[in-house]
Amino acid sequence: MIMSRNLLILLLLSYAPLSACTSNQEAPHASPNAKRYDLRGTVVSVDRSHKQVIIAHESIPGLMDAMTMPFTLYSDWAFDTLAPGDQIQATLVVDGDRSWLENPVIVRGEAAAQPPPSSTEAPPGTEVPPFTFINQDGARVRLVQYRGRALVVTFIYTRCPLPDYCPLMTSNFATIHRQMESIPELAHRVHLLSITVDPSHDTPAVLRTYGRERAGLLDFKDWEFLTGSEEEIRQAARFFGLDYFPESDQIIHNLRTALIAPDGRLVKIYRGNDWKPDDVISDLRGLLKESDAHTQHLHTQH
Repeated sequence: MIMSRNLLILLLLSYAPLSACTSNQEAPHASPNAKRYDLRGTVVSVDRSHKQVIIAHESIPGLMDAMTMPFTLYSDWAFDTLAPGDQIQATLVVDGDRSWLENPVIVRGEAAAQPPPSSTEAPPGTEVPPFTFINQDGARVRLVQYRGRALVVTFIYTRCPLPDYCPLMTSNFATIHRQMESIPELAHRVHLLSITVDPSHDTPAVLRTYGRERAGLLDFKDWEFLTGSEEEIRQAARFFGLDYFPESDQIIHNLRTALIAPDGRLVKIYRGNDWKPDDVISDLRGLLKESDAHTQHLHTQH
């Protein structure tokens, strides 16, 4: 049994350079300023179609604590062999607003139990439950209090260091925030909410500082940062389809951003980090135009 396992590992390592010759062409070319970190951990799940691997990784000195999160991997050969429970070592490249893994080394592990089932993503048209949170000022807020305004909701945590995850969501929201202030049909009719998935660390005070320093906010009247109890956040995460599971103080965090109509219905969920601020602005314009037409129709009936 030991001999066959060692043989398998040898074959994997021998096969990697041959396959990587073609797949690495798809990987970005790192700039001279790119930073590289050694990553070690255990594979939790594999998503070949999106070139992503969720890894429960050890602490990465100089970057982040141990946690569980998705990483982009461009080496096609690795997806032929990777499975939950495998041990992986790789170089994490952080370059500007991108990050990815390169030079993976895989050691076959024992067959792992399947990861927790993904949260059930509510379908469009579903009424959003009256979730309750605490904002950056320490005030309790309920989603129903924003009825009459369109909501855009995303999930972050302030310690997230990878530029194409939480920082990108915050940057996208900052762009939306600037644009909606200058568009008459959106001004004061849209509210942004950034919900942390790390409530033990992201207190109201931490979120307020983050909003000022990372989002550049002078006030929070149209964009709030929310925290709450583990259970409150878990329920919201499940509703919006976020795979969020605290495990030994770790976070599994994929990306979900939601558009909610003024009447509290879920309109759309943007998955991952490929969406652009202009996509949301366009959808907001269409949503509010439709909402205005519906309101006018109701008035004419009475």
